[in-house]
Amino acid sequence: METVIVTVSLLFRAYFIMIFIYILMSWIPGTRDSGFGQLIGKLVEPYLDIFRKIIPPLGMIDFSPIVAIIALNFAERGLMSILFNFL
Repeated sequence: METVIVTVSLLFRAYFIMIFIYILMSWIPGTRDSGFGQLIGKLVEPYLDIFRKIIPPLGMIDFSPIVAIIALNFAERGLMSILFNFL
C-alpha cells in the first residue's frame, strides 16, 4: 500500500520536473527542436494548453506554466490525502 503512495508521488514529481525542464528549454534557442525537446513537448504541452486557454500569454511572458505547476501541486496533495485515508 505504501508502494502505491510512493509511486504516485514519484509520478507527480517526474511530471513537475518535465514541466520545469520545458520552461528552461524555452530560454535556450533550438532545444525544443531536438528529439528530447519534442518528447518533453508532447508530454507537457497538452497539460499546459489547458491553462493557456484560461490565462493567455501577456506579451512575451507566459504565466500558464506557473499556474499549471500550482494546479499540479494541489492535485498531488488532494490525491495523496485521499490515498492516505483510503489505504
